[in-house]
Amino acid sequence: MRKIPRPRRLRRIRFLPTVTNFSPVGSSLNNLEDITLTLGELEAIRLRDMEGLDQSEAAKKMNISQPTFNRILNSARKKIADSLINGKRIRIEGGVYKMVGRGRMGGFGAGPTGDCVCPKCGYRMPHQRGVPCYQQKCPKCGTPMTRG
Repeated sequence: MRKIPRPRRLRRIRFLPTVTNFSPVGSSLNNLEDITLTLGELEAIRLRDMEGLDQSEAAKKMNISQPTFNRILNSARKKIADSLINGKRIRIEGGVYKMVGRGRMGGFGAGPTGDCVCPKCGYRMPHQRGVPCYQQKCPKCGTPMTRG
């Protein structure tokens, strides 16, 4: 009798990257090996390493158990290390996930207050009501802002 695996729980994702491919400089793009980092793995890295949440808090935000979060985080870190050490291209895509935090117009609004944050340099500026953060450019580095 064959066991049927449990269906995977959808990982809750609150962030979609604007840049989804990273390649080492100085290598021929045609000869690079790819590593795929899932959106769930990226979210785990974001919550733990960028936001500084502990694993149990981050797991709750992603709607998964703490041991599952730990496995996802370790997988993501291993892939990133492999890419940096062995000169592989990273592609961010796919995975089993559900976007959460969508606003009334389908975007990722967070209400009329809050800040727009640069994902590249961390610059913060007050959110302007009626203007999506992604339409604003960071005054320091020119990167499109995200809601923080």
